[in-house]
Amino acid sequence: MKRDITLKINGQSYEVRIEEDALLMDVLRKNLYLPGTKKGCGEGECGACTVLVDGVSELSCLMYAVMAEGKEITTIEGLSKGGKLDPIQEAFVEASAVQCGYCIPGMIMSTKNLLDKNPHPTEAEILDGMSGNICRCTGYKKIVDAVKLAAEKRA
Repeated sequence: MKRDITLKINGQSYEVRIEEDALLMDVLRKNLYLPGTKKGCGEGECGACTVLVDGVSELSCLMYAVMAEGKEITTIEGLSKGGKLDPIQEAFVEASAVQCGYCIPGMIMSTKNLLDKNPHPTEAEILDGMSGNICRCTGYKKIVDAVKLAAEKRA
């Protein structure tokens, strides 16, 4: 059954007609053409689809889009402003934490969630905060370095 909903994404409202069981990830990518949110495992295990919903990390592959109605959704596309990268995005580039890039949107959104709650995390807190994100290209050192650099940039 189809349903009309309004989603507020990156500060903009979108009216969409979707199946009631449509996943947020699919609506973002297929209906609203916001491809930064990646489909990895589709089972909530890899974190590639991480977005912020009311400021909290959510796996968009496990969330029905109708559950996000009336909430503020932030995707990777919503971080840069006026063509300027967010300090977190800059940190990932500067720390060479971007390999193939597939996991990076989810990593960056998890980093934002972590730093919004804890602006000066320890390495153990970074590892815990990023534990829901899998990267198959790196040993995570550069990612941890990027999170540390992002914390410095935001200070």
